[in-house]
Amino acid sequence: MPAEPVAAAPRRVLIVCHANTSRSIIAEAVLLRLLRERGLDGGVTVSSGGIAPFARDGSLVSLDAKFVLQEIGIPAPPKPGATDLKRNRHLLADADLILVMTDEQRRMLAGFEEAAGKRVLTLRELAGETGDIADPSMQDEDFFRRCRDQIVDCLERGLPRLVEE
Repeated sequence: MPAEPVAAAPRRVLIVCHANTSRSIIAEAVLLRLLRERGLDGGVTVSSGGIAPFARDGSLVSLDAKFVLQEIGIPAPPKPGATDLKRNRHLLADADLILVMTDEQRRMLAGFEEAAGKRVLTLRELAGETGDIADPSMQDEDFFRRCRDQIVDCLERGLPRLVEE
């Protein structure tokens, strides 16, 4: 009798930016929607957090981030406030894949033993590119829209890689 296939554990993706109030919040919401639209949300867990020294649990999500998500039909971010990865290191430890917005954030992860040996990609690398997603903080709405559109594009192009690996 052939052996029964073993179900793969759900992939745990952690999306990281500096404060977890804009880019990673947008990316988390967009990725959750993309997975849901494709019926893949049961196999992938998505969370996000901030890694910078100024990241704080409960910091308010940027109003501009909320607006640009609403413009593409995402009514509200998946969580009401930011998550500080310095205080929630279990998210780093639990992650199978860590997506960052910049190479600087990848370097910052080196200071967290919970991230050692983890696969870390920038969002652009996931999409087969190089470069960073610039921080829209303190910028105008058009900058936020461009940031959102870059995140959406990278996640849409990178999704097959994310779910197949």
